[in-house]
Amino acid sequence: QVQLVESGGGLVQAGGSLRLSCAASGITFGRYSMGWFRQAPGKEREFVAAISWYVGRTSYADSVKGRFTISRDNAKNMVSLQMSSLKPEDTAVYLCAADQHTAWDASRLGRDYDYWGQGTQVTVSS
Repeated sequence: QVQLVESGGGLVQAGGSLRLSCAASGITFGRYSMGWFRQAPGKEREFVAAISWYVGRTSYADSVKGRFTISRDNAKNMVSLQMSSLKPEDTAVYLCAADQHTAWDASRLGRDYDYWGQGTQVTVSS
C-alpha cells in the first residue's frame, strides 16, 4: 500500500519559514520523481516545486523561486520543502505527490503524478 504522509505545516507570520516533509512508503522511492503542489480555498491546485529521481533536477513555480527549496533523501524515503520569506498568498494546503514516469525532469502537471498525500495546512498571517 502506497502512502505519502506530509508534515510540518502550521501557522507562521509573513516573512517566516517552515519546512515541510513528506514520508513515502510502499514505493521504490529512489525511482520516483517527487512534487509539491498546493491548493488554496476556492482556487485550483497549482504546482510548487518538483525534483526528478534520476539526476535530482529541480523545478519551481515562478511564485516561489528563490524562496522555496525542494530536496530529497532517498535513504530515508523523504522529500522536503524548505519555505522562507513566506507571504500570505502562500497560504494553502500543501500536497506531496509521486511520479514514476519521468526521470530527467519532474513534471509540473498534477495529472502526471501517480500518488498523492492528504496534505498539510500552511497558513501565513500578515
